[in-house]
Amino acid sequence: MTAHTDHAVVIGASIGGLLAARALSESFTQVTVVERDVLPAGAVQRQGVPQARHAHGLLARGREALDELFGGLTQELVSLGAPLGDVQANVRWINGGRSMRQAPPGMFGLGVSRLLLEDRVRARVVALPNVRILDGCDAVGPTATADGRRVTGLRVMRRAQGSAAEILDADLVVDASGRGSRSPVWLTELGHPAPRQDEIRIGMTYVSRAYRRDAGIPFGVLVAGTVANPRGGVMLPQEDDRWLVSLGGMLGEAPPLDHAGYTAYAQMLPSPAIHEVIRDAEPLGDAVRFRYPASIRRRYEDLRSVPDGYLVFGDAICSFNPFYGQGMTVAAVEALELRRCLAAGTDRLARRFFRAAARFVDVVWDISVGGDLRFPEVEGPRTRKVRIVNAYLDRLYVAAEHDPEVGRRFLRVVNLLDRPERLLSPRTVRRVLRGSARSIRPPSRGCRCPGEVFGVTARGPVQGRGRLLTATRRAEPCEQVVRVSAATVSRR
Repeated sequence: MTAHTDHAVVIGASIGGLLAARALSESFTQVTVVERDVLPAGAVQRQGVPQARHAHGLLARGREALDELFGGLTQELVSLGAPLGDVQANVRWINGGRSMRQAPPGMFGLGVSRLLLEDRVRARVVALPNVRILDGCDAVGPTATADGRRVTGLRVMRRAQGSAAEILDADLVVDASGRGSRSPVWLTELGHPAPRQDEIRIGMTYVSRAYRRDAGIPFGVLVAGTVANPRGGVMLPQEDDRWLVSLGGMLGEAPPLDHAGYTAYAQMLPSPAIHEVIRDAEPLGDAVRFRYPASIRRRYEDLRSVPDGYLVFGDAICSFNPFYGQGMTVAAVEALELRRCLAAGTDRLARRFFRAAARFVDVVWDISVGGDLRFPEVEGPRTRKVRIVNAYLDRLYVAAEHDPEVGRRFLRVVNLLDRPERLLSPRTVRRVLRGSARSIRPPSRGCRCPGEVFGVTARGPVQGRGRLLTATRRAEPCEQVVRVSAATVSRR
Protein backbone atom coordinates (compact mmCIF):
# COMPACT_ATOMS: atom_id res chain seq x y z
CA MET A 1 0.00 0.00 0.00
CA THR A 2 1.55 3.31 -1.08
CA ALA A 3 1.21 6.49 0.92
CA HIS A 4 -1.04 9.27 -0.36
CA THR A 5 1.09 12.39 -0.92
CA ASP A 6 -1.26 14.83 -2.67
CA HIS A 7 1.81 15.66 -4.74
CA ALA A 8 2.04 15.79 -8.55
CA VAL A 9 5.29 15.86 -10.52
CA VAL A 10 5.66 17.19 -14.07
CA ILE A 11 8.62 16.31 -16.31
CA GLY A 12 9.63 19.34 -18.40
CA ALA A 13 9.30 23.09 -17.88
CA SER A 14 8.64 24.13 -21.46
CA ILE A 15 5.22 25.43 -22.50
CA GLY A 16 3.56 22.01 -22.22
CA GLY A 17 4.93 21.25 -18.76
CA LEU A 18 4.05 24.68 -17.44
CA LEU A 19 0.48 24.38 -18.69
CA ALA A 20 0.15 20.92 -17.16
CA ALA A 21 1.41 22.30 -13.84
CA ARG A 22 -1.18 25.07 -14.01
CA ALA A 23 -3.98 22.53 -14.43
CA LEU A 24 -2.63 20.31 -11.66
CA SER A 25 -2.29 23.21 -9.22
CA GLU A 26 -6.06 23.27 -8.73
CA SER A 27 -6.24 19.63 -7.60
CA PHE A 28 -3.00 18.89 -5.74
CA THR A 29 -1.54 20.40 -2.59
CA GLN A 30 1.92 20.49 -4.15
CA VAL A 31 3.17 20.40 -7.76
CA THR A 32 6.84 20.00 -8.67
CA VAL A 33 8.13 20.65 -12.20
CA VAL A 34 11.41 18.88 -13.01
CA GLU A 35 13.54 20.53 -15.72
CA ARG A 36 16.97 19.42 -16.93
CA ASP A 37 18.05 22.93 -17.99
CA VAL A 38 19.07 25.57 -15.50
CA LEU A 39 16.35 28.07 -16.28
CA PRO A 40 17.45 31.61 -17.15
CA ALA A 41 16.02 34.79 -15.68
CA GLY A 42 13.94 36.50 -18.34
CA ALA A 43 13.17 35.74 -21.98
CA VAL A 44 16.52 34.18 -22.83
CA GLN A 45 17.39 31.33 -25.18
CA ARG A 46 18.21 28.03 -23.48
CA GLN A 47 19.66 24.77 -24.72
CA GLY A 48 16.60 22.60 -24.20
CA VAL A 49 14.37 24.64 -26.52
CA PRO A 50 16.37 25.22 -29.74
CA GLN A 51 13.14 25.79 -31.68
CA ALA A 52 12.46 28.94 -29.63
CA ARG A 53 14.51 30.97 -32.10
CA HIS A 54 12.03 30.17 -34.87
CA ALA A 55 8.54 31.44 -35.67
CA HIS A 56 5.81 30.12 -33.36
CA GLY A 57 2.12 30.51 -34.03
CA LEU A 58 -0.27 31.15 -31.19
CA LEU A 59 -3.56 30.39 -32.88
CA ALA A 60 -6.76 32.15 -31.84
CA ARG A 61 -7.97 29.10 -29.90
CA GLY A 62 -4.64 28.86 -28.13
CA ARG A 63 -4.71 32.51 -27.10
CA GLU A 64 -8.22 32.06 -25.70
CA ALA A 65 -7.19 28.92 -23.79
CA LEU A 66 -4.14 30.66 -22.29
CA ASP A 67 -6.30 33.55 -21.15
CA GLU A 68 -8.64 31.03 -19.52
CA LEU A 69 -5.72 29.46 -17.66
CA PHE A 70 -3.92 32.74 -16.90
CA GLY A 71 -6.38 35.62 -16.73
CA GLY A 72 -5.17 38.76 -18.50
CA LEU A 73 -2.16 37.11 -20.17
CA THR A 74 -2.94 38.63 -23.57
CA GLN A 75 -3.09 42.13 -22.09
CA GLU A 76 0.17 41.55 -20.25
CA LEU A 77 1.96 40.44 -23.42
CA VAL A 78 0.54 43.37 -25.40
CA SER A 79 1.81 45.74 -22.71
CA LEU A 80 5.27 44.24 -23.27
CA GLY A 81 5.12 45.05 -26.97
CA ALA A 82 3.56 41.93 -28.51
CA PRO A 83 1.35 43.01 -31.47
CA LEU A 84 -2.30 41.95 -31.37
CA GLY A 85 -3.97 41.72 -34.76
CA ASP A 86 -6.92 40.34 -36.67
CA VAL A 87 -5.85 37.05 -38.26
CA GLN A 88 -7.67 37.79 -41.53
CA ALA A 89 -7.61 41.56 -41.83
CA ASN A 90 -3.98 41.92 -40.76
CA VAL A 91 -2.42 38.75 -42.18
CA ARG A 92 -1.78 37.87 -45.81
CA TRP A 93 -2.62 34.17 -46.20
CA ILE A 94 -1.35 32.66 -49.45
CA ASN A 95 -2.47 29.09 -50.05
CA GLY A 96 -2.12 27.24 -53.32
CA GLY A 97 -0.37 30.34 -54.67
CA ARG A 98 -3.56 32.40 -54.12
CA SER A 99 -3.90 35.34 -51.75
CA MET A 100 -6.92 35.21 -49.45
CA ARG A 101 -9.23 38.21 -49.47
CA GLN A 102 -8.54 40.22 -46.31
CA ALA A 103 -11.45 41.18 -44.05
CA PRO A 104 -12.08 41.64 -40.30
CA PRO A 105 -13.63 38.38 -38.97
CA GLY A 106 -13.04 39.16 -35.30
CA MET A 107 -10.39 36.49 -34.66
CA PHE A 108 -7.32 37.87 -32.97
CA GLY A 109 -3.82 36.48 -32.99
CA LEU A 110 -0.82 37.52 -30.94
CA GLY A 111 2.61 38.19 -32.39
CA VAL A 112 4.85 37.06 -29.56
CA SER A 113 8.19 35.28 -29.48
CA ARG A 114 8.36 31.84 -27.94
CA LEU A 115 10.94 33.18 -25.49
CA LEU A 116 8.71 35.95 -24.14
CA LEU A 117 5.60 33.76 -24.03
CA GLU A 118 7.36 30.99 -22.11
CA ASP A 119 8.94 33.50 -19.74
CA ARG A 120 5.61 35.09 -18.83
CA VAL A 121 3.80 31.76 -18.52
CA ARG A 122 6.62 30.47 -16.30
CA ALA A 123 6.37 33.59 -14.14
CA ARG A 124 2.64 33.00 -13.70
CA VAL A 125 3.20 29.34 -12.77
CA VAL A 126 6.03 30.09 -10.33
CA ALA A 127 3.79 32.65 -8.64
CA LEU A 128 1.31 29.90 -7.72
CA PRO A 129 1.83 29.13 -4.02
CA ASN A 130 1.79 25.35 -4.43
CA VAL A 131 4.08 25.04 -7.48
CA ARG A 132 7.87 24.81 -7.48
CA ILE A 133 10.34 24.24 -10.32
CA LEU A 134 13.30 21.95 -9.75
CA ASP A 135 15.70 22.92 -12.55
CA GLY A 136 19.11 21.54 -13.40
CA CYS A 137 17.67 18.09 -12.72
CA ASP A 138 17.29 15.00 -14.93
CA ALA A 139 14.25 12.73 -14.84
CA VAL A 140 15.67 9.20 -14.60
CA GLY A 141 12.37 7.33 -14.67
CA PRO A 142 9.19 6.63 -12.70
CA THR A 143 9.07 4.50 -9.58
CA ALA A 144 6.20 2.06 -9.17
CA THR A 145 4.67 -0.66 -7.05
CA ALA A 146 6.12 -4.15 -7.37
CA ASP A 147 3.45 -5.22 -9.84
CA GLY A 148 3.91 -2.06 -11.96
CA ARG A 149 0.25 -1.18 -11.77
CA ARG A 150 0.74 2.16 -10.02
CA VAL A 151 3.41 4.82 -10.43
CA THR A 152 4.50 6.11 -7.03
CA GLY A 153 6.95 8.85 -7.92
CA LEU A 154 9.86 9.95 -10.08
CA ARG A 155 13.54 9.14 -9.71
CA VAL A 156 15.63 12.24 -10.44
CA MET A 157 19.31 13.16 -10.57
CA ARG A 158 20.47 16.72 -10.01
CA ARG A 159 23.08 17.85 -12.50
CA ALA A 160 25.33 19.38 -9.86
CA GLN A 161 28.57 17.48 -9.47
CA GLY A 162 28.50 14.83 -6.75
CA SER A 163 24.72 14.57 -6.66
CA ALA A 164 23.03 11.24 -5.94
CA ALA A 165 19.75 9.94 -7.30
CA GLU A 166 16.69 10.79 -5.24
CA ILE A 167 13.02 9.93 -5.42
CA LEU A 168 10.16 12.40 -5.50
CA ASP A 169 7.15 10.55 -4.09
CA ALA A 170 3.97 11.50 -5.95
CA ASP A 171 0.38 10.47 -6.55
CA LEU A 172 0.68 11.54 -10.20
CA VAL A 173 3.59 11.89 -12.63
CA VAL A 174 3.00 13.76 -15.90
CA ASP A 175 5.50 13.39 -18.74
CA ALA A 176 5.58 16.69 -20.65
CA SER A 177 9.17 16.25 -21.84
CA GLY A 178 8.37 16.74 -25.53
CA ARG A 179 8.81 14.69 -28.69
CA GLY A 180 11.90 12.98 -27.20
CA SER A 181 9.78 11.49 -24.40
CA ARG A 182 11.00 8.20 -22.93
CA SER A 183 7.53 7.16 -21.78
CA PRO A 184 7.24 4.30 -24.31
CA VAL A 185 10.43 2.77 -22.87
CA TRP A 186 9.44 3.42 -19.26
CA LEU A 187 6.04 1.80 -19.76
CA THR A 188 7.57 -1.39 -21.14
CA GLU A 189 9.99 -1.49 -18.21
CA LEU A 190 6.97 -1.44 -15.89
CA GLY A 191 5.36 -4.31 -17.78
CA HIS A 192 2.93 -2.32 -19.92
CA PRO A 193 2.80 -2.09 -23.71
CA ALA A 194 4.24 0.90 -25.55
CA PRO A 195 1.73 2.92 -27.56
CA ARG A 196 1.35 2.44 -31.29
CA GLN A 197 3.17 5.23 -33.09
CA ASP A 198 2.19 6.90 -36.37
CA GLU A 199 4.97 8.73 -38.16
CA ILE A 200 4.90 10.95 -41.24
CA ARG A 201 8.40 11.73 -42.44
CA ILE A 202 8.57 15.19 -44.01
CA GLY A 203 12.29 15.96 -43.80
CA MET A 204 11.65 19.64 -43.11
CA THR A 205 14.44 22.13 -42.61
CA TYR A 206 13.60 25.68 -41.75
CA VAL A 207 15.83 28.69 -41.30
CA SER A 208 14.84 31.79 -39.36
CA ARG A 209 16.10 35.32 -39.16
CA ALA A 210 14.93 38.47 -37.39
CA TYR A 211 14.53 41.84 -39.12
CA ARG A 212 13.68 45.32 -37.95
CA ARG A 213 9.93 45.80 -38.35
CA ASP A 214 8.21 48.67 -40.12
CA ALA A 215 5.01 49.42 -38.22
CA GLY A 216 3.28 50.39 -41.48
CA ILE A 217 3.39 46.85 -42.89
CA PRO A 218 0.45 44.48 -42.24
CA PHE A 219 0.43 42.11 -39.30
CA GLY A 220 1.98 39.08 -40.95
CA VAL A 221 2.42 36.90 -44.00
CA LEU A 222 2.03 33.15 -44.44
CA VAL A 223 3.01 31.50 -47.72
CA ALA A 224 2.20 27.79 -47.95
CA GLY A 225 4.17 25.56 -50.26
CA THR A 226 2.44 23.99 -53.24
CA VAL A 227 2.92 20.63 -54.93
CA ALA A 228 4.75 22.37 -57.76
CA ASN A 229 6.80 24.51 -55.36
CA PRO A 230 7.07 22.99 -51.85
CA ARG A 231 8.96 25.95 -50.35
CA GLY A 232 7.05 27.94 -47.75
CA GLY A 233 7.52 30.65 -45.18
CA VAL A 234 6.01 32.81 -42.48
CA MET A 235 6.73 36.37 -41.42
CA LEU A 236 5.39 37.24 -37.98
CA PRO A 237 5.63 40.51 -36.04
CA GLN A 238 7.01 40.32 -32.54
CA GLU A 239 7.82 42.51 -29.58
CA ASP A 240 10.70 45.01 -29.84
CA ASP A 241 9.63 46.00 -33.37
CA ARG A 242 10.95 42.80 -34.95
CA TRP A 243 9.88 40.59 -37.77
CA LEU A 244 10.71 36.93 -37.34
CA VAL A 245 10.91 35.20 -40.72
CA SER A 246 11.05 31.42 -41.03
CA LEU A 247 11.54 29.85 -44.46
CA GLY A 248 11.26 26.11 -44.90
CA GLY A 249 11.94 23.36 -47.38
CA MET A 250 10.70 19.77 -47.29
CA LEU A 251 12.27 16.41 -48.03
CA GLY A 252 15.83 17.50 -47.42
CA GLU A 253 15.77 20.90 -49.10
CA ALA A 254 17.30 23.57 -46.86
CA PRO A 255 17.17 27.37 -47.18
CA PRO A 256 20.63 28.97 -47.22
CA LEU A 257 22.06 30.67 -44.14
CA ASP A 258 23.89 33.53 -45.87
CA HIS A 259 22.12 36.86 -46.41
CA ALA A 260 22.10 36.83 -50.21
CA GLY A 261 21.06 33.18 -50.45
CA TYR A 262 18.33 33.53 -47.84
CA THR A 263 16.88 36.60 -49.57
CA ALA A 264 16.98 34.85 -52.93
CA TYR A 265 15.25 31.78 -51.45
CA ALA A 266 12.39 33.99 -50.23
CA GLN A 267 11.92 35.16 -53.80
CA MET A 268 11.43 31.55 -54.93
CA LEU A 269 8.40 30.94 -52.69
CA PRO A 270 4.98 30.56 -54.37
CA SER A 271 4.40 34.25 -53.56
CA PRO A 272 6.93 37.11 -53.37
CA ALA A 273 5.11 38.67 -50.37
CA ILE A 274 7.85 37.89 -47.83
CA HIS A 275 10.68 38.75 -50.21
CA GLU A 276 9.15 42.14 -50.90
CA VAL A 277 9.60 43.00 -47.22
CA ILE A 278 12.93 41.45 -46.29
CA ARG A 279 14.88 42.49 -49.41
CA ASP A 280 15.10 46.02 -48.01
CA ALA A 281 14.74 45.26 -44.28
CA GLU A 282 17.56 45.49 -41.75
CA PRO A 283 18.63 42.03 -40.49
CA LEU A 284 18.96 41.65 -36.72
CA GLY A 285 21.48 38.88 -36.21
CA ASP A 286 22.39 35.76 -38.15
CA ALA A 287 20.09 33.14 -39.62
CA VAL A 288 19.62 29.92 -37.61
CA ARG A 289 18.61 26.45 -38.82
CA PHE A 290 16.33 23.79 -37.34
CA ARG A 291 15.60 20.33 -38.72
CA TYR A 292 12.32 18.51 -38.19
CA PRO A 293 12.42 14.98 -39.61
CA ALA A 294 8.92 13.70 -38.93
CA SER A 295 5.54 14.30 -37.32
CA ILE A 296 4.81 11.73 -34.60
CA ARG A 297 1.50 10.62 -33.06
CA ARG A 298 1.61 8.20 -30.13
CA ARG A 299 -1.74 6.46 -29.55
CA TYR A 300 -1.91 6.34 -25.75
CA GLU A 301 -5.72 6.37 -25.90
CA ASP A 302 -5.63 2.87 -27.45
CA LEU A 303 -3.61 1.27 -24.65
CA ARG A 304 -5.48 -1.33 -22.62
CA SER A 305 -2.96 -1.18 -19.80
CA VAL A 306 -1.63 2.05 -18.33
CA PRO A 307 -0.32 2.35 -14.76
CA ASP A 308 -2.38 4.44 -12.39
CA GLY A 309 -0.76 7.73 -11.49
CA TYR A 310 0.91 8.33 -14.85
CA LEU A 311 0.04 10.63 -17.76
CA VAL A 312 1.72 11.82 -20.94
CA PHE A 313 1.09 15.36 -22.19
CA GLY A 314 1.67 17.78 -25.08
CA ASP A 315 4.35 16.99 -27.67
CA ALA A 316 5.06 13.72 -25.89
CA ILE A 317 1.65 12.60 -27.21
CA CYS A 318 1.81 14.24 -30.61
CA SER A 319 4.41 16.39 -32.36
CA PHE A 320 3.12 18.25 -35.42
CA ASN A 321 4.78 19.78 -38.46
CA PRO A 322 5.79 23.17 -36.97
CA PHE A 323 4.79 25.06 -40.12
CA TYR A 324 1.14 24.82 -39.06
CA GLY A 325 1.81 26.43 -35.66
CA GLN A 326 -0.47 24.06 -33.75
CA GLY A 327 1.67 22.70 -30.91
CA MET A 328 1.20 25.40 -28.27
CA THR A 329 -2.53 25.62 -28.91
CA VAL A 330 -2.89 21.85 -28.55
CA ALA A 331 -0.99 21.93 -25.24
CA ALA A 332 -3.24 24.73 -23.93
CA VAL A 333 -6.41 22.83 -24.85
CA GLU A 334 -4.99 19.65 -23.29
CA ALA A 335 -4.42 21.62 -20.08
CA LEU A 336 -8.10 22.58 -20.03
CA GLU A 337 -9.05 18.94 -20.63
CA LEU A 338 -6.75 17.81 -17.81
CA ARG A 339 -8.31 20.33 -15.46
CA ARG A 340 -11.77 19.08 -16.40
CA CYS A 341 -10.79 15.43 -15.93
CA LEU A 342 -9.25 16.14 -12.52
CA ALA A 343 -12.38 17.98 -11.41
CA ALA A 344 -14.18 14.64 -11.79
CA GLY A 345 -11.61 12.84 -9.62
CA THR A 346 -8.56 10.68 -10.24
CA ASP A 347 -10.32 7.36 -10.81
CA ARG A 348 -9.33 6.00 -14.26
CA LEU A 349 -7.70 9.36 -14.92
CA ALA A 350 -5.29 8.15 -17.60
CA ARG A 351 -8.00 6.54 -19.71
CA ARG A 352 -10.29 9.55 -19.41
CA PHE A 353 -7.57 12.11 -20.15
CA PHE A 354 -6.01 10.24 -23.07
CA ARG A 355 -9.39 9.82 -24.72
CA ALA A 356 -10.33 13.46 -24.14
CA ALA A 357 -6.99 14.64 -25.52
CA ALA A 358 -7.30 12.33 -28.53
CA ARG A 359 -10.61 13.85 -29.57
CA PHE A 360 -8.87 17.18 -30.10
CA VAL A 361 -5.46 15.89 -31.17
CA ASP A 362 -6.96 13.70 -33.90
CA VAL A 363 -8.58 16.72 -35.54
CA VAL A 364 -5.33 18.67 -35.51
CA TRP A 365 -3.32 15.64 -36.70
CA ASP A 366 -5.68 15.20 -39.66
CA ILE A 367 -5.26 18.86 -40.63
CA SER A 368 -1.48 18.73 -40.38
CA VAL A 369 -0.89 15.34 -41.98
CA GLY A 370 -3.51 15.93 -44.65
CA GLY A 371 -1.63 19.06 -45.70
CA ASP A 372 1.70 17.20 -45.80
CA LEU A 373 0.26 14.36 -47.87
CA ARG A 374 -0.46 16.78 -50.70
CA PHE A 375 3.17 16.28 -51.64
CA PRO A 376 3.67 13.02 -53.56
CA GLU A 377 7.12 12.42 -52.07
CA VAL A 378 5.77 12.34 -48.51
CA GLU A 379 5.01 8.75 -47.55
CA GLY A 380 1.78 7.99 -45.72
CA PRO A 381 -1.72 6.54 -46.11
CA ARG A 382 -3.65 8.63 -48.62
CA THR A 383 -7.16 7.58 -47.76
CA ARG A 384 -10.13 8.59 -49.84
CA LYS A 385 -10.90 11.17 -47.18
CA VAL A 386 -7.44 12.78 -47.52
CA ARG A 387 -7.69 12.93 -51.32
CA ILE A 388 -11.18 14.40 -51.23
CA VAL A 389 -10.40 17.05 -48.64
CA ASN A 390 -7.22 18.20 -50.40
CA ALA A 391 -9.03 18.46 -53.71
CA TYR A 392 -11.82 20.44 -52.07
CA LEU A 393 -9.33 22.78 -50.41
CA ASP A 394 -7.80 23.56 -53.80
CA ARG A 395 -11.17 24.98 -54.80
CA LEU A 396 -11.65 26.70 -51.47
CA TYR A 397 -8.37 28.63 -51.92
CA VAL A 398 -9.63 29.87 -55.28
CA ALA A 399 -12.97 30.98 -53.83
CA ALA A 400 -11.27 32.67 -50.86
CA GLU A 401 -9.42 35.01 -53.22
CA HIS A 402 -12.68 36.85 -53.78
CA ASP A 403 -15.04 35.76 -51.01
CA PRO A 404 -13.91 36.86 -47.52
CA GLU A 405 -16.62 34.76 -45.88
CA VAL A 406 -15.07 31.58 -47.31
CA GLY A 407 -11.75 32.78 -45.96
CA ARG A 408 -13.25 33.46 -42.55
CA ARG A 409 -14.71 29.96 -42.29
CA PHE A 410 -11.41 28.43 -43.37
CA LEU A 411 -9.46 30.46 -40.81
CA ARG A 412 -11.80 29.43 -38.01
CA VAL A 413 -10.81 25.84 -38.76
CA VAL A 414 -7.11 26.68 -39.12
CA ASN A 415 -7.23 28.51 -35.78
CA LEU A 416 -8.91 25.43 -34.21
CA LEU A 417 -12.07 27.32 -33.30
CA ASP A 418 -14.28 25.14 -35.53
CA ARG A 419 -14.04 21.52 -36.57
CA PRO A 420 -13.04 20.86 -40.21
CA GLU A 421 -16.44 19.45 -41.17
CA ARG A 422 -17.86 22.96 -40.83
CA LEU A 423 -16.22 23.63 -44.19
CA LEU A 424 -18.54 21.01 -45.70
CA SER A 425 -21.79 22.63 -44.64
CA PRO A 426 -24.13 23.10 -47.61
CA ARG A 427 -23.88 26.88 -47.41
CA THR A 428 -20.07 26.82 -47.45
CA VAL A 429 -19.93 24.24 -50.25
CA ARG A 430 -22.17 26.42 -52.41
CA ARG A 431 -19.93 29.45 -51.85
CA VAL A 432 -16.81 27.41 -52.63
CA LEU A 433 -18.23 25.94 -55.84
CA ARG A 434 -19.64 29.26 -56.97
CA GLY A 435 -16.46 31.15 -56.15
CA SER A 436 -14.08 28.64 -57.69
CA ALA A 437 -16.21 28.28 -60.84
CA ARG A 438 -15.63 31.94 -61.63
CA SER A 439 -11.86 31.59 -61.46
CA ILE A 440 -11.04 28.10 -62.73
CA ARG A 441 -11.00 27.54 -66.46
CA PRO A 442 -13.56 24.84 -67.38
CA PRO A 443 -11.89 21.48 -67.93
CA SER A 444 -11.91 19.80 -71.29
CA ARG A 445 -14.10 16.79 -71.98
CA GLY A 446 -12.93 13.60 -70.34
CA CYS A 447 -10.65 15.27 -67.79
CA ARG A 448 -10.74 14.38 -64.11
CA CYS A 449 -9.93 17.61 -62.34
CA PRO A 450 -9.74 17.64 -58.54
CA GLY A 451 -13.23 19.05 -58.19
CA GLU A 452 -14.95 16.65 -60.57
CA VAL A 453 -16.50 14.35 -58.00
CA PHE A 454 -16.30 14.63 -54.24
CA GLY A 455 -17.82 11.71 -52.37
CA VAL A 456 -17.54 12.08 -48.61
CA THR A 457 -18.72 9.52 -46.09
CA ALA A 458 -20.28 11.45 -43.25
CA ARG A 459 -21.56 10.98 -39.75
CA GLY A 460 -22.74 14.03 -37.83
CA PRO A 461 -21.49 14.59 -34.26
CA VAL A 462 -24.89 15.64 -32.95
CA GLN A 463 -27.69 14.89 -35.34
CA GLY A 464 -26.14 11.65 -36.57
CA ARG A 465 -27.35 12.07 -40.14
CA GLY A 466 -25.63 13.80 -43.01
CA ARG A 467 -27.36 16.06 -45.50
CA LEU A 468 -26.56 15.57 -49.17
CA LEU A 469 -25.96 18.55 -51.38
CA THR A 470 -25.68 18.13 -55.13
CA ALA A 471 -24.40 21.16 -56.99
CA THR A 472 -24.24 21.09 -60.78
CA ARG A 473 -22.10 23.47 -62.83
CA ARG A 474 -22.54 23.42 -66.59
CA ALA A 475 -19.48 24.31 -68.59
CA GLU A 476 -18.71 23.76 -72.25
CA PRO A 477 -17.76 21.29 -73.38
CA CYS A 478 -18.35 19.17 -70.26
CA GLU A 479 -20.62 19.11 -67.24
CA GLN A 480 -19.35 18.61 -63.71
CA VAL A 481 -21.45 17.19 -60.95
CA VAL A 482 -20.05 17.75 -57.49
CA ARG A 483 -21.51 15.78 -54.64
CA VAL A 484 -20.50 16.72 -51.14
CA SER A 485 -21.96 15.31 -47.98
CA ALA A 486 -22.42 18.24 -45.62
CA ALA A 487 -21.69 16.74 -42.23
CA THR A 488 -18.81 15.35 -40.25
CA VAL A 489 -16.17 13.63 -42.34
CA SER A 490 -15.89 10.22 -40.76
CA ARG A 491 -12.52 9.29 -39.35
CA ARG A 492 -10.63 6.57 -41.17
